[in-house]
Parts: sequence; C-alpha cells; structure tokens
Amino acid sequence: MLGYFGPAGTFTHQALLAFHQDEAVPYPTVGSALAAVREGKVEAVVVPVENSVEGGVSVTLDNLAGGRCLMIRREILVEVQFDLCVRPGTKLEEVRHVLTHSHAAAQTREWIAANLPKATLHEGGSTAAAAKEVCDPESKYDAAVCAQVAGDLYGLDHAARGIADNPGAVTRFALVSLPDTPPPPTGADKTTLAVYLHQDQPGALLSMLEQFAARGVNLCRIESRPTKAGLGNYFFSIDVEAHILEPRFAETLMGLHRVMGDVVFLGSYPRADKVAPDIPAGYKNEEFAAAKAWYKALINPPK
Repeated sequence: MLGYFGPAGTFTHQALLAFHQDEAVPYPTVGSALAAVREGKVEAVVVPVENSVEGGVSVTLDNLAGGRCLMIRREILVEVQFDLCVRPGTKLEEVRHVLTHSHAAAQTREWIAANLPKATLHEGGSTAAAAKEVCDPESKYDAAVCAQVAGDLYGLDHAARGIADNPGAVTRFALVSLPDTPPPPTGADKTTLAVYLHQDQPGALLSMLEQFAARGVNLCRIESRPTKAGLGNYFFSIDVEAHILEPRFAETLMGLHRVMGDVVFLGSYPRADKVAPDIPAGYKNEEFAAAKAWYKALINPPK
C-alpha cells in the first residue's frame, strides 16, 4: 500500500496517479505521511520536494534529514496550473476571501492583486483542502486557488483558469520508502544528501564543496536548513547529478565522510527528465577504472 500528502485532489495526488492507479492512503501533513513509512503503515509515500518558483519544500527536507533514515526511490515532475474555484453562483467580483496553500499563494499573488484587489488571500492546509472548505456553503471563504481536479472533485465553478504568475512552474515530488538497495544507475540519475558541518568555522562550506568539485560532481540543488539545535546552526540539503555506484561519487561520499560532521544518504534514483550529466574529461567511470589499474601497477609492477 502506498500513501501521499493529501487529501485527494492535491498536486501530490496527481503525481501519485502518474505511476500508481491503485488505492492509496491520504495523510493530512507531510510529517504524518513520512511517519507512516517509518512506522510501517505503508510501503512508501509521495511528498513534494521542490518547486521551480519557491525552491525546496522545507517541511519535507527537514523531515527527511531527521529521525529514522528514509530513502527517495523515484522523482515525479508535475506542471503546476492553478484555477480560481468558487461555489456555484458566485461571481468573480463578489470574491473577498481566497484560501489556498502557501506555495500556491506565492505563485498566484500577483494575479490575485491585479484581478481581485478587494480580496484577502489566506494560507493554510493544501490546495485540495481549500477547495473542500470553499464547497461548504457556510464557509467564510469565497474561493480557492487549487488544481482543476480539486475544483471538479468538490463541485466548484472555475471562475478563472491558469492564474499562476509563472505559467511554466513545475513541482518535483518524491516517492519515499525505508532504506533499501538503490536502483541500478541509468546514466541520468540524482542523489539526495543531508550534510552536517563539524562546526561553524571559516572555510567549512568550501571544504564541503571541494569534495564535489575535485571529482567532477555537479550540484543541481543546495539549500541551508536550520538544525534546530540553536541559532546559526545549519545543515545542507543537496541534490547532485550522480549515482552512489559511480566511482566519482563514491569517492565524493568518502571525502565528505572524512571532513564533515555527518552525511545522510537519502537515495540515488533516476531523473524524471532523463537528462544525463555533462561529465568533465577525467571523471568518467572508465577513466576512474584506468587510474585504479595504473595505481595497482605501481604497487605490483609487471615482471
């Protein structure tokens, strides 16, 4: 059984349906979805990880980095399109209170300011939960910013379609399970890590980044997140264009283990866009193998 950050009608639900049509369990928060995996209630869950407009989803990144270790098994990309949905009979000019998720609010704020100057934008829950709330005739909210599927699910009218300020926005979702053997490399893979410093000191970040640069490993996302141990204490949530079974990245991980406080491996998995990395000369698998053979020959020269 799989689960997802619900309720039904969210973009997370849409991401799940892209590869799984069977019954799945919705959870009210990202934290409760990931807790269900840790407790063995479901095999895996789909949660949002990153948005092309707002960046990383902090609640997911923090939860993955702390507690019992979890592993990302795959990623799913979903183009994010928002509609303004209202109770049947409500006119656009009558809207005064709009409810949606914080990320959706950030991605539609300009449209709402321009088209609903008298309305107040409220944040809370998910986009689907906003649609469910608005369908209640007793609700104080007149409209929800949500996916088309959520508006249809709760019988709302689509007062306006495609209202995102950035029409090309994409959200990245992850299928997360308990740790297991990573899938084999495809040649177009990502790995997600959480890296902690030994201590905050000059050059600490440079020391970490050198481990990647020295082995030709490209970072496609890096964000600092508070450890919650005190003001100024941070860890780094990182995605790289590499697989744990590639020699260049295996050496990177060993280097990080030597110089950093802690390294949490959160999975190697195929890229959803199937884009292969541009690996610099000297860092390809066969070049690592040739260098290893050369080194062995130095120790045991041919007779």
